[in-house]
Amino acid sequence: MKKVRWLTVLTLLVMIAGSVAAVQAEVIPPYGEGQIGLQAVVLCEELTMRGSPDASSGAVRVLPYGSRINLPYGRQLQPGGWAYCVLGDSEDSDVGWVKADYLAIDPAWYRTDRKTQVYAWNDPEAPRVALLDRDQMLPVLKEDGDWLVVSLRGAVGWIRKNAAD
Repeated sequence: MKKVRWLTVLTLLVMIAGSVAAVQAEVIPPYGEGQIGLQAVVLCEELTMRGSPDASSGAVRVLPYGSRINLPYGRQLQPGGWAYCVLGDSEDSDVGWVKADYLAIDPAWYRTDRKTQVYAWNDPEAPRVALLDRDQMLPVLKEDGDWLVVSLRGAVGWIRKNAAD
């Protein structure tokens, strides 16, 4: 009888220790304004940075999905939906204009701690649209209760905040 009690107590301790040691995925809050201004991330597959805030202006550079850019103080959003941006922190960094509709400005970030399911909408019975590997970072577009809406290379997906998938 003493062995059964001892094994029961030992099993409970192992279960409690395992649940305490479980690592949850990390939601990194927005960075806020830095030395230059706000940081933004490109949400579409490719975004053309132009020399002036006009679609007919020459291309300075094409930015791929996930590129991080700086939006300087006082010039972040201009009429017509254009944003003035700087690609780096040095004086010789490329500068130009992009359409702000294709940016997440100062987003929070979701970092996976394990393989993570992404759903088509906020229901665990919804179709799964992606399976993320460990240590991936995605910009958070919106929080909705126990769910996060994240950017997936030009599309969106839903991730449960504290789900053990």
